[in-house]
Amino acid sequence: MATPPRARRADAQRNRDRILEAARAVVDEQGTQASLRDVARRAGVGLGTLYRHFPTRDALLETLLGRGFDDLAARADDLAAAGPPDEALRAWLRDFTLRATAHHGLSASLTEALNDESSPLHASCLAMRRAGARLLEDAQRAGHVRPDVDGLDIFSLAAAVSWVSGQSPATAARRDHLLALVLDGLSLTEAPETPGREDPA
Repeated sequence: MATPPRARRADAQRNRDRILEAARAVVDEQGTQASLRDVARRAGVGLGTLYRHFPTRDALLETLLGRGFDDLAARADDLAAAGPPDEALRAWLRDFTLRATAHHGLSASLTEALNDESSPLHASCLAMRRAGARLLEDAQRAGHVRPDVDGLDIFSLAAAVSWVSGQSPATAARRDHLLALVLDGLSLTEAPETPGREDPA
């Protein structure tokens, strides 16, 4: 006797839930390059079952992490409305680097996905890049950031800080300091006068 469709759907949903629960634990332990075989084994399903629900690693990561990335993109609008443009940009980039260091290898995965339109993570990465670009443009219009910087620069630099911060506890502890150094380098300031020099006649 054939299994009723409703029962099959319920079994599929239970498998999916088990896979996601296992994936959260394995990604926490191994980072974004976690073994999908380990995920399937911990979930108690076959690797084929995992691939039926999540055909690629990025599809699994998008389901696990995409909501957080969408929230981060939306936060840019809240920050833009709440304070000065330069402070909004700094606060958003702090949030970005904090989230991007939540899992080992995540910043590299985000950078790869941004350049791969076929990746399930691409849309989330693009939304985050555009959110940062909007805050950057506000800060540039207000005269806080040099005009030769664009949204891809900001995304790439923040991802680089996140990657470095994820390499050791020592660099993780200096994440905010490293980001501040990057942002100071992007600030639009006049070059200081050199002491002891006179203008040529």
